[in-house]
Amino acid sequence: MWLLFEPVHAVTYFASDALGAFEEAGLRGFWRGYFAGRCAPLGAVNAGPVIAAFYGFAPRMVTRALPDVWTRITPEAALEARRIGSRRTLGKAVADLPGRDVAEAAGLLRAAAETVDVTGRVLGAANAALPWPEDPVDVLWQAATVLREHRGDGHVAALLVEEVGGCESNVWRVALRDGDGRDFYQPARGWSDDEWAAALGRLRARGWVDENGKATGAAHGAYDTVEGRTDRLAAGPWKALGPDATARCAELLYPIAVRASRLLRHPNPIGLPELT
Repeated sequence: MWLLFEPVHAVTYFASDALGAFEEAGLRGFWRGYFAGRCAPLGAVNAGPVIAAFYGFAPRMVTRALPDVWTRITPEAALEARRIGSRRTLGKAVADLPGRDVAEAAGLLRAAAETVDVTGRVLGAANAALPWPEDPVDVLWQAATVLREHRGDGHVAALLVEEVGGCESNVWRVALRDGDGRDFYQPARGWSDDEWAAALGRLRARGWVDENGKATGAAHGAYDTVEGRTDRLAAGPWKALGPDATARCAELLYPIAVRASRLLRHPNPIGLPELT
């Protein structure tokens, strides 16, 4: 289900119409829009809570954006900018699909999102507390966002249990790709060369990375553990929705997710594969 609702959410980061909405609201530069839009449900917070919640980002990258971004836009305006941008994007993406199918998908996704357990899940809770819009395309994006942030909070918890820090999580990801992608992931998350090297050393000391910077069998096993725990922690909404309704939701979401995926950057920092 993550492969189907994540592309719907992720248009807010990568689609030109979504990025343009933040620029229209007065935010120049990708990262200002990213941080303002994603943490707006928390209110005009300082960097501290966002460093904790966003996890994989270097603290200095967060402090460059916050709280300065709130001198340029209010959280309320940022919420509206992300709604406008995602609505423009997804509206075009689903224009050739039957409206009743889009509305049914939105209703099922909302039904799942309304059941999320937000205990200990800061970003999931903040998005779940927002009022629901009326337009089916807006509902579709908001439901995907609630489910996405709910799952992400659980993923952070799974990483914490395995004692994997923010920088280590990025180094580990690259190691799992046989060392490929550092030039992409390191700057996207703001870690310095020294921080990257130190995290690599800690992973090597755990036996997760070999002398060539590639993941060991132990690292792959730990990856399966973290992903399995993340999936279990994210399963609640789909259990509540039930197998038949979940299967119908997946059927309806697939063509929407494919169209949304075409608007994303591949590869992307969130690790979402291209759907065809």
